[in-house]
Amino acid sequence: MPSSVLLEVPALADFNKAWAELTDWLSRLDREIKSQRVIVGDLDDINDMIIKQKAILQDLEQRRPQLDELITAAQNLKNKTSNQEARTIITDRIEKIQSQWDEVHGHLQNRRQQLHEMLKDSTQWLEAKQEADQVLERAKAKLESWKEISYTVEALKKQNTELKQFSKEIRQWQINVDVANDMALKLLRDYSADDTRKVELMTDNINATWAAINKRVCEREAALESALRMLQQFYLDLEKFLAWLTEAETTANVLQDATHKEKILEDAKMVRELMKQWQELQAEIDTHTDIFHNLDENGQKILRSLEGSEDAALLQRRLDNMNLRWSELRKKSLNIRSHLEASTDQWKRLHLSLQELLAWLQLKEDELKQQAPIGGDLPTVQKQNDIHRTFKRELKTKEPVIRSALETVRIFSAEQPAEVLEKVYPEPRELSPEERAHNVTKILQRQADEVRTEWDKLNLQSADWQKKIDDALERLQSLQEAMDELDLKLRQAEVFKGSWQPVGDLLIDSLQDHLEKLKVYRAELVPLKEKVHQVNDLAHRFGPSDIQLSQYNLSCVEDLNTRWKVLQVAIDERIRQLHEAHRDFGPTSQHFLTTSVQGPWERAISPNKVPYYINHETQTTCWDHPKMTELYQSLADLNNVRFSAYRTAMKLRRLQKALCLDLLSLSAACDALDQHNLKQNDQPMDILQIINCLTTIYDRLEQEHNNLVNVPLCVDMCLNWLLNVYDTGRTGRIRVLSFKTGVVSLCKAHLEDKYRYLFKQVASSTGFCDQRRLGLLLHDSIQIPRQLGEVASFGGSNIEPSVRSCFQFANNKPEIEAALFLDWMRLEPQSMVWLPVLHRVAAAETAKHQAKCNICKECPIIGFRYRSLKHFNYDICQSCFFSGRVAKGHKMHYPMVEYCTPTTSGEDVRDFAKVLKNKFRTKRYFAKHPRMGYLPVQTVLEGDNMETNLQAEYDRLKQQHDHKGLSPLPSPPEMMPVSPQSPRDAELIAEAKLLRQHKGRLEARMQILEDHNKQLESQLHRLRQLLEQPQADAKVNGTTLSSPSTSLQRSDSSQPMLLRVVGSQTSETMGEDELLSPPQDTSTGLEEVMEQLNNSFPSSRGHNVGSLFHMAGDLGRAMETLVTVMTDDKVLE
Repeated sequence: MPSSVLLEVPALADFNKAWAELTDWLSRLDREIKSQRVIVGDLDDINDMIIKQKAILQDLEQRRPQLDELITAAQNLKNKTSNQEARTIITDRIEKIQSQWDEVHGHLQNRRQQLHEMLKDSTQWLEAKQEADQVLERAKAKLESWKEISYTVEALKKQNTELKQFSKEIRQWQINVDVANDMALKLLRDYSADDTRKVELMTDNINATWAAINKRVCEREAALESALRMLQQFYLDLEKFLAWLTEAETTANVLQDATHKEKILEDAKMVRELMKQWQELQAEIDTHTDIFHNLDENGQKILRSLEGSEDAALLQRRLDNMNLRWSELRKKSLNIRSHLEASTDQWKRLHLSLQELLAWLQLKEDELKQQAPIGGDLPTVQKQNDIHRTFKRELKTKEPVIRSALETVRIFSAEQPAEVLEKVYPEPRELSPEERAHNVTKILQRQADEVRTEWDKLNLQSADWQKKIDDALERLQSLQEAMDELDLKLRQAEVFKGSWQPVGDLLIDSLQDHLEKLKVYRAELVPLKEKVHQVNDLAHRFGPSDIQLSQYNLSCVEDLNTRWKVLQVAIDERIRQLHEAHRDFGPTSQHFLTTSVQGPWERAISPNKVPYYINHETQTTCWDHPKMTELYQSLADLNNVRFSAYRTAMKLRRLQKALCLDLLSLSAACDALDQHNLKQNDQPMDILQIINCLTTIYDRLEQEHNNLVNVPLCVDMCLNWLLNVYDTGRTGRIRVLSFKTGVVSLCKAHLEDKYRYLFKQVASSTGFCDQRRLGLLLHDSIQIPRQLGEVASFGGSNIEPSVRSCFQFANNKPEIEAALFLDWMRLEPQSMVWLPVLHRVAAAETAKHQAKCNICKECPIIGFRYRSLKHFNYDICQSCFFSGRVAKGHKMHYPMVEYCTPTTSGEDVRDFAKVLKNKFRTKRYFAKHPRMGYLPVQTVLEGDNMETNLQAEYDRLKQQHDHKGLSPLPSPPEMMPVSPQSPRDAELIAEAKLLRQHKGRLEARMQILEDHNKQLESQLHRLRQLLEQPQADAKVNGTTLSSPSTSLQRSDSSQPMLLRVVGSQTSETMGEDELLSPPQDTSTGLEEVMEQLNNSFPSSRGHNVGSLFHMAGDLGRAMETLVTVMTDDKVLE
C-alpha cells in the first residue's frame, strides 16, 4: 500500500495488520488441509481425520467474528475517508479475504464430505473384502481336503462330481471377489490423492490367492480327465497288448519248431530266412517294450485303487499272466537266436556276443558317468532321477541277455577237455585242434569274466548313483520347503512394511503407538530369523565336494538373506526415525518451540536441554528469548514510578500479561500440576518436565482464548522467565515448589486463594508449617522481585527476618496453621507486599472513576484514583501520583486514600467526614501518628552479606583462573562439546565449564546490581529535588500516606521506616489502630547528607565488580542517612 495513503488514513495500518494476519492464517490453514492424507481403507485413520477436520471447521467458525469485525472496520474506514485510492484498496482486500475465506471453507466442506464418502466406501470395501476372505478360506480348506486321484470308475466319477460342484461354488464365489475388486478400484480411482497402498496390497493378495485357487482347480480337472481316459484306455490297451502277445507267442513257437528240425541248420539259405524272421519278431518285441512297461505301471496304480476288491484280484492275475508270458516270449526269442547262431562256429558266436555285451556295458558306463554330477536344484535332480529310472529299466531289460550269454559260455567251456597241457614251442608251428580249443575256451572265459565284472560294476554304480539322487532329492526338498516357507513369511513381512506411512505423515500423538507396535512386530519376527538360519544351514551343507548348488538356488538363498537384511534394516531405520520423530516432535520434545522465534534468530538447545538463542545476523548467542529481551527493555519505562512496590507490581503485571498468565485460573493450574503428578515439592524438575507442564497449561488456555495465546511463544517465554528467576546458572533444573510458586503467583486468582495454596504446599500433612518450610516458600517468592532488581525494596534476599516476624506474630509457636499465616499475610509483610499491590494494579487497570485529576485534568480517571483527605474535591490520577507531581496548595505529605475501583456513595460520605476532621488537625498530629502500609521486617546488614559473598567468590574464581592460565571462554553455552584427548585436557575442560557457569552467575548478579544502582541514582536525584524545596518538612501527616514511596531502604537501627504503601483496594489508609513508630533524634545534618551524596558519585568510575559493590554500599548508606534526616522531628519542624 502506498505510504501516502497510509499517512492520509493512519487507521489503515491497523486494518492492514489485521488483514495480513487473517490472510496468513487462512493460507496456512488451506495448506494444512491440502497436505493432510489418510490411509484409504483404514477406518480409524479416516475417523481421526474427520474429527480433526471438524475441529478445524470449528476453529474457522470461531474466527468468523474476526472476519466480520474486519469487514465492519473496512466499511467504517471507507465511510470515514474520501481518498478514492484507499477506498479501492480496502474494497479489493475485503473482496480478496472474503473470497479466500469462502475458498478455504469450501475446501474444508468438500474434504469433510470426501472423508465421509471415503469412510462409507471403505466400510463397504472392508465388508466385501471380509466376505471375499471368507470364501477364500473356504476354498483353501476345500483344496486341502482333496484326496489323491483314485483309478476306479466310481471313485473318479465321484471326485469329478465333487470337482464340478466345487467349480460351481467357485463361479458363485467369483461374485464376492469381483465385488471386492470393484470396490477397491473405486477407492483407488476416487481417492488417488490419499494413501491407497493398503487397498492395493490387500487387493493384490486377494487376486493372487484367487488365481492360485483357480489354477489348482484347473489342474485337478485336467488330472481327473487324464486319469479317466487312462482308466478307460487301460483295459483296451491291455486286451490289444494281450492279443499281440498271443500272435507273437505263436510266431515264436513256429520259429522255434523250425529251428529244431533236422538238418535245418545245414541249409544256409533257410538259416538266413529264419534269422530274418527272428529279427522281425525281435523288432516287434522291442517296439512293445514301452507299451508293456506303461501297462504294468498303470495297472499297479489301478491295483492300489482297487485294493481289497475282487476286481483287484482279477486284475492282479491278468497282470501276473501278462508279465509271465512277456518273460517267456523274450526267453524264446533269445533261444531262437542262440540256436540259429549255432549254425556257425559256436565259439565265434559267443565271442561276438561277449564283445557286443562289453561294448554295450562300456557305453552304459559312459552314459552313467555323463549323468554326473548331481544337480544343484530340485527340478534338475528330479530330471536326473527320471533319466536314471529309464537307465535302470534298460539294465533290467538287458539282464536276461547277459545271464544267457554267460550261461552259454559256461556250458561251452564245460564241453571242452578239462585239462590240456599247454606246450610252448620256441618256434611257430601248427596248433593241434585240442590246443586251439583250449585257447578259445580261455579267451571266452576271460571275456565272460570281464562281462560279469563290468556288469556287476555297472549295477553297483547304478545303485550308488540312485542313492546319491535319493539323498540329494531329500536334502533339496528340505531346502526348497524351507526357502518356500521363508519366502512366504518374508512376503507377508514386506506387505506389512509396504503399508507403512512415511514418518512425516504420521500424527505426532500416534508416534509412540506406532513405535510400540513396531517393537512388538520386531519381536514377532524372531522365529523368522530362525527360519533364515535354517535355510542358511541347509544351504551350507551343500559343498563342492558333495553337491554344488545351482546358480538359481544360490541366487534364491542370497535373495532371501538380502530381503531379510533389508527388512531388518528397514525396521531398525523405521524405529530410529520414529524415535527421532518422537524425540523431536513428540510430547517430550522441544521442536514445536522452534517457531517461537523468527529470523535471524534461531532456538538452540544446550546439552542439558536448556534453550538458548542464536542471532545469525550478529553471530551472537544469549540465554534470553528475543521477545523476553524486548520485554525487559520495555520494563525500563516503568523506572520513573517513584514507589518501588508499585513499580515492581506494574513490571510484574506487564510480565504477567506477556506470559498470558493473567488468563490462567488457579484451578486450571492445579489441574495441570496434578496431571503431571507434581506432588513432591522438593523434587527437581528438568527442562522437559517444565515444558510438558507449561504446554498442558497453555494448550488449555489456547482452547479458551484462541486468539490471545500463542502456545510455542508463551511456553518458551514462561520457561525463560522461570529459569531467569530460579535457575540463573542454567543447570536445567528447578524445584517443583519453585515452579508452583512462580506460576501461582502470577496466575488469575483471589489473593487469599493464592496464599492458601502456597501455604498448603509447604505445610505438613497435619496442616501446620514450621520455620524451615515457611523459609522455603518465602525464599522462592522473593526471587520474583529479585529477578527484576527490586529485592532491596522488600527487605533484601534474606528471608530470615520475615520468617521471624511471622512466628513472632504467632506468639513464637513452633508451628503455625493456615489461619495465622493468612492473618499475617493480610498485614502485607514487607517481603511479600508486592503481591497484593500486583492484585490492586490488576484490579485498577479497567477502573473508570467519574472524577478529574487536579494536575493533568484527565477525566474520567482511568486506573488508580488518589483522593486527598486534606482538601475537598481534590483527586490525582495514577500517572501524576507515581511521578510525584503536585498541584499548588497541596503537599506530598498530605493524607490521601487510594481507590482501584469506582467509589460508592458511602465511601464518598466517609471521606468527606475525614477531610473535615483533618481540617482541624495540625502537622504535629500527623507526625505523632505515623502508620505504615505494610508490616516491616527488621534485618541487620543482610545486603552486605550477599555482596561480600559475591566479592569473595569473584576473587577466588579470578585467582584460580589466573593460576590455571586459562583464556576467557564464551558464554552462553558452547555450541558443540569437545572430546578430551587426555586426562589433563579433561580436567581443563571441566574447570573451564565450571568457570563459565560461575562467570554467568556473576554477570547476572552484576546486571542486577547495576539496575539497582540506576534505581538508587534516580531516587537520590528525586530526593535532592525534595531537599532543595523551601519547605523540607516532609513529615508523616496523620495516619495515612506520608510519602507513598515503597522504595524502602534498610536502617541500621531497629526502628521501622515511615514510608509506606498506600492504602488497600477500596478503603482509606487511616485508622485508630495504627502501628506507631516513635520519632528519632539524630545529629546528622543536611550538609553531611549532601557530602555523602556527592561522595557517592565520583567523577571517574571503575568498571570492576569490586568498585560496583562499594558504590552500591555507599549509596545505601547515603540513603539511610538521608531518610533519617528527613524523618527527624527537628528538620520537620
